[in-house]
Amino acid sequence: MNQHGEFGTATRLPTGVSLTAVGIAAGRAAESDREEPLFRDPYAQAFVDAVGGSAVDGMKDFSGYVAVRTRFFDDYLDTAARRGCRQVVILAAGLDTRAFRLNWPDGTRLFEADLPELLAFKEQVLSGRRARPACRRTVVPVDLREDWPGALAEAGFEAGQPTAWLVEGLLPYLEETENDELLDTVGRLSAPGSELAMDHIDSSTKRKRLAAMSDTLDGIGATWRSTLDDPAGWLRGHGWRIGDAPTVGALAARYGRGAALAAETGAKPSGLASAVRED
Repeated sequence: MNQHGEFGTATRLPTGVSLTAVGIAAGRAAESDREEPLFRDPYAQAFVDAVGGSAVDGMKDFSGYVAVRTRFFDDYLDTAARRGCRQVVILAAGLDTRAFRLNWPDGTRLFEADLPELLAFKEQVLSGRRARPACRRTVVPVDLREDWPGALAEAGFEAGQPTAWLVEGLLPYLEETENDELLDTVGRLSAPGSELAMDHIDSSTKRKRLAAMSDTLDGIGATWRSTLDDPAGWLRGHGWRIGDAPTVGALAARYGRGAALAAETGAKPSGLASAVRED
């Protein structure tokens, strides 16, 4: 594999936790087909087609949240880039296509880190669509339970540069101690001016509104292993200051989606948050 993400032709279809990336892509594809979408992803459907939509039928009810979450993180990265972060790291990048579909400032360097098999599948699909990134993109095939900082450094990551980190669709699949270790490591690699965005699931939401989704994920070997009830406190304890952590109601008002859910649980945390590194 070279720095531009070229793999051999032999690939395996995603399974287990990696299969959830296909479900998220299906949500992005559904949003892209709307008359007035929150974003457009011209590659999402190709990932779903390569696997078969029936493989992620159980995640269809998640598509509305996927759309809002995607737009929230799009906006976060756009703002971080405009504030000067020219280095971007997407951990557990999955089938993320932001390197291709967002308007990046000149000089932006974007790293995508995830399991080698999933990235190989992704590169094969993108190659078939002749996709071209809008920034300098580097894929980093690595298991995040191993020495991913070393792999990132070897790929050209510079810890002395302000970085915009994105941790999307990862924390619930790790144990609490693993999440603590992950955030400590991200902090050590973050120069002043760095930013971070993440999603999480609180314990009440997992037990109630997302109980059926939790069962579906258990069935494909992608169990949620942790919850987070105080994201602001957790981030603050690891050296980050919350910048944006909207409630369900605020998020619905911002993007014009989820009015029914907002009427029911509007004051609850949305599960989305961005933060800046404390000096």
